[in-house]
Amino acid sequence: MSLSTLKDRVLAATSEQPAADATVRALAEDVKASTPDRLHASAQAEGDDVADKALTWLEQYGDDFTRALPSHIDVKAFLSAVRAALPGLVHCTPASLRQALLTCARFGLVPDGRHAVIKREGKTAMFVPMAQGYVELMYRSGRVGSVHVGMIHEGDEWNYEPSAPAPLDFTHRPALEKSKKDRGPVRFAYAFCWMTSGARSQVIILSRDDAEAIRDEYSQAYRRAVESGKADSFWHTDFDAMWRKSALRRLHKVVPMSAELVALLKADEAGDAGEVQIIHAPDVETTALVAEAERAHRAAEAPQDTAVRPLPVKGRGLRRSKPKRNRGGRR
Repeated sequence: MSLSTLKDRVLAATSEQPAADATVRALAEDVKASTPDRLHASAQAEGDDVADKALTWLEQYGDDFTRALPSHIDVKAFLSAVRAALPGLVHCTPASLRQALLTCARFGLVPDGRHAVIKREGKTAMFVPMAQGYVELMYRSGRVGSVHVGMIHEGDEWNYEPSAPAPLDFTHRPALEKSKKDRGPVRFAYAFCWMTSGARSQVIILSRDDAEAIRDEYSQAYRRAVESGKADSFWHTDFDAMWRKSALRRLHKVVPMSAELVALLKADEAGDAGEVQIIHAPDVETTALVAEAERAHRAAEAPQDTAVRPLPVKGRGLRRSKPKRNRGGRR
């Protein structure tokens, strides 16, 4: 492979917005268009179970999911995780449901409620990555050794001194011997990473006021739910989960982020804004190129001089040389 070809591939893999493939373009247009609610109509056929009928509709796109999913996730396992959510999604337009699931698949996340969720908003299905989904992609980058996310209750023992060296700057000892009631309400959510290099990231700590400020400023889904009077956004139904997720998302400012994780952030934001998400999801080829580019980047940052240097021989090069005397014996 020529140098110019490798350079082109790296640039293509790490570009902010790769060109959309035919599937993405078609789905984006379908989602924007007024699509008949064929899924709902077929699901209501007399004598058919709603979830089974919807799953049958989805299985005709099995090849798309097979191509989109990473090799370690089986398409049958993926569709099985979808089944439980389908009764609440049959009123979504088919195109929006298909693009939400394909977006989820392309990021290699299973919509099991822990890694990701497919949520209905009106007649639109939306892919929502959860906290564990962000953690999963952090591990995949190869730069993060461990991710720690927690919540500090009023009865817990904790300390935070930003000026102290890590890991002495932050400690949290949950009062596990107490009941949940005795631990008191949650006061803070936090997140930090240990890198594979042995370094530890800055600790992100968010108070409830911080979380509410993030919600009010950035979450369009929350605002739409308030305006509609439905109060059905995740900020309404599971505030603590969104609080933890917000702390994790703030790590992108202090932790090296993979291109895939940056794309996940964009897809998450697009969904919250009610926009098409599939355009941000990498396809299989792009994911492979990104991985290759990141391996090349890590290799370039590694020490280049790997030769073992011999230790100095005892007695050589370690003594201080004696000053020479002049002919008269004086120094």
